[in-house]
Amino acid sequence: MTTILDEIIASKHKEVAARKELYPVKLLEQNLFFSAPTVSLSEYLRRPDKVGIIAEIKRRSPSKGIINQHISVEALSVGYMQAGASALSVLTDQKYFGGSLEDLKKARAFNYCPILRKDFIVDEYQIVEARSAGADVILLIAAALSSKRVAELAGFAHSLGLETLLEVHSAEELSSHLSDDVDIVGVNNRNLHTFEVSTSLAEELVNAIPKGICAVAESGISDAKTLLRLKKAGYRGFLIGEAFMRHGRPDEACQRFIQEVERNGASRD
Repeated sequence: MTTILDEIIASKHKEVAARKELYPVKLLEQNLFFSAPTVSLSEYLRRPDKVGIIAEIKRRSPSKGIINQHISVEALSVGYMQAGASALSVLTDQKYFGGSLEDLKKARAFNYCPILRKDFIVDEYQIVEARSAGADVILLIAAALSSKRVAELAGFAHSLGLETLLEVHSAEELSSHLSDDVDIVGVNNRNLHTFEVSTSLAEELVNAIPKGICAVAESGISDAKTLLRLKKAGYRGFLIGEAFMRHGRPDEACQRFIQEVERNGASRD
């Protein structure tokens, strides 16, 4: 049975082939961002003065439909950082999520923080694109790639100075897809088949993530208590998109959330 992920990956291969014809690698390498220094997401997430939130710019999704179509990437990316976010995640898939590489370029032009290119990476070409658009980190989804391809793509990303975030949905994916060039492991609490979300998955997998690798919890984090519980378990990063994006001012929602985390965290100390 074909899943939405299968559909997206098949579409992505066609999209990449078309983009290669329009924008050759040599052209991408001429972008000013391509040779600019990158910022380490794993280091930012370990900073004691930050909560560890990776705030996401996400217009829509296959499961939720339109979330927040009318946003200014410039204003929102700056607002997220002023709110206290540790990093940005920018959706660059247009067909299913309404994003673009232009969104990433705009966020980069206005921010010096780590930026994750959130997309379905299936080809080295997309990593060159990410570097030329100003990304610091790429996402590799274990469910969409073989362990061999994860190792190859992660190694290529490192050769360009980018970090890699490996997204897993199970203990099996974690054990089979982890490679030496993976810097960060993200545990996605959303079941790719049913779209149900449960943060218990992150709690179950945290001890299986090697100690030297930064752990990120993804999906289902909508309140301060959940974040603090996951932080106590060992997570240093928390990817949050929908919980902010469904508000008229996502950056203000992010600020309120961070303030709540800090208040609750202080009350526990």
